[in-house]
Amino acid sequence: MIDSSGAQVVLASSSDENHPPENITDGNSKTFWMSTGMFPQEFIIRYPETTNITAVTVDSYNIKHLKIEKNTSPNAAQFEPVTQEEFEHTEGHLQSNAISLNGSRATHLRFIITAGYDHFVSVHRVNVKT
Repeated sequence: MIDSSGAQVVLASSSDENHPPENITDGNSKTFWMSTGMFPQEFIIRYPETTNITAVTVDSYNIKHLKIEKNTSPNAAQFEPVTQEEFEHTEGHLQSNAISLNGSRATHLRFIITAGYDHFVSVHRVNVKT
């Protein structure tokens, strides 16, 4: 599934057939991608063209630490760091974190989950503000 900006998940470090990576960009916070344990976990979102991104909102569960990297090449290589965030633990409900990317231009965004509050984490939606 491709979101309204044309973004799609092109790589994920793990996959569960009931909770595939495509759920991250389907626009529905009730569906999600779930990691299969162990850290780091990552996924890469590709945009159809270089996009000016001011912020992303990540709706997730059990993520403790997240790094975001970007690139502007047509293929998913040569990433550079953009930001890293520590997420607050929210027992029983989704974490919703708006993260400023300061107008970063990117073709790909790589999200690296380096730590979680549990062995498994889920990402329900990544919403991009251009």
